[in-house]
Amino acid sequence: MKLTDLTSATLADLRKVRPFPAVSLLMPTHRTEPDNTQDPIRLRNMVTEAKRRLESDPDVPRDARFDVAAQLDQALGEVDLVHSLDGLVILASPGEHEVWSLPREVPERVVFSDTYLTRNLVAARAQNEPYWVLALAIDHATLWGGTNDRVEQVSLEGFPHKIDDLDWDVEHQERVGNFPSVYTDERTHQFMREIDTKLNALLGRHPRPFYLVGLPPVLAVLDEVRTNHHTEAGRVPKGGLTQGPPHTLAAEIEPAREAYRTKQIGDLAQRIDAATGRRAMTSGLDEVWRAVLEGRVDTLVIEDGYRETVQVTENHLLPVPDGTPSNGFPVVDDIVDDIAERALDRGAQVYFVPDGELAERGHIAATLRF
Repeated sequence: MKLTDLTSATLADLRKVRPFPAVSLLMPTHRTEPDNTQDPIRLRNMVTEAKRRLESDPDVPRDARFDVAAQLDQALGEVDLVHSLDGLVILASPGEHEVWSLPREVPERVVFSDTYLTRNLVAARAQNEPYWVLALAIDHATLWGGTNDRVEQVSLEGFPHKIDDLDWDVEHQERVGNFPSVYTDERTHQFMREIDTKLNALLGRHPRPFYLVGLPPVLAVLDEVRTNHHTEAGRVPKGGLTQGPPHTLAAEIEPAREAYRTKQIGDLAQRIDAATGRRAMTSGLDEVWRAVLEGRVDTLVIEDGYRETVQVTENHLLPVPDGTPSNGFPVVDDIVDDIAERALDRGAQVYFVPDGELAERGHIAATLRF
C-alpha cells in the first residue's frame, strides 16, 4: 500500500488487538543496484524464519499456524521490490495481511504479538506529512501538493490563477519619465491580493505546511499585501518554476524542507525544556510508561531507533534480553511501540526524532497535561 493510504483511521485500526499471532515483518530495502539485488533473497529468508517460528511456538494454535503462513505467502506475492523504497513492512494475522513500502529505513525484525508493530508506520507518516507548494510568477501562480520528495500540480481553491488582461504601456511610462515596473503596478498588487485570498481559503480548509517559490521581487510584492497569519514552512527564491517540471520543483524545495524538519526538532526540544520548567515533563521508559497509562501525556517524543524488550512487573518495566520466559510476568518485545500506540489512542501527539536527540532524557520524553 502507498503511504498516502495511511490515514489516522487506518493507523487506529492497525493498532487494535488481534488473535495471536499478529506477525510484524520489517526489512530495510534498497532503491538501486547493486544493493537491491539481495533484497528478494533476504525477504524469502525472513518469511521462512517467520514460518519456522510459527511451527515451533507452542502458543500458536494449529489452525492459526496454517492461516498465518498462507497470509505471509500471499503478502510475499504482493511485494514489489522492483519499485521498492527504503523500508518494507508486512503485517499478517489470522484472516488478513497488509504490505507497506515506506520511504524511510526500518530495522530488520520479525515480531510475534497480539498487536502489530506500528511505530515505523507512524514515524513514516509524520516524516512525510503532506505539504503545499505555491509557485509564483508576477502574473501566474500554480499550486502543487507534495508528499515526501514528490509533488504534483493540483487545481484547488482557484489555483492555478493568472492575469489575463495584463497590458504594459511602456511608451507612456517612458514619456512621463517613469521606468516601467511590473512590481509596482497596481494591477500586480491586485493580483497578489487575489493570491493572498485564495491562499487563505486553501490553508483554512486544507491546512498543511506550505512553501513559497518565486523570484525575490515577486515574493516581496506578495509580502506587501499578505493578510493571512499562516506561517510558511519555507521559501525558495527562484523563478521559472510555475510549470515545474515536478522533479525539478521537488529538488529545489528539498533544502527548505530539510530546514523545516530541523526546525521542528528544535521546537520539540524547546517544548520539552519549557515543560521541564513548569514541572510538566517526564522522561525515561518507566516514568513515561506510567504517565501514558494514566492518560496524562500530551506530547510524546521518541528517538527513532529506541526499543526495549521488557518484563512488565507489578509497578515497573524491567529490561530483559529477547526470548526471556515470562516467569509469571508478561514479556513485551517492544514496549516503546506499545507506549506509542497507547499514547495515540489516548489523544497524544507522537513524534520521532533522530537517535541521540534525547540521550540525556533516556531516549524518550513526554510533556504532560496534568
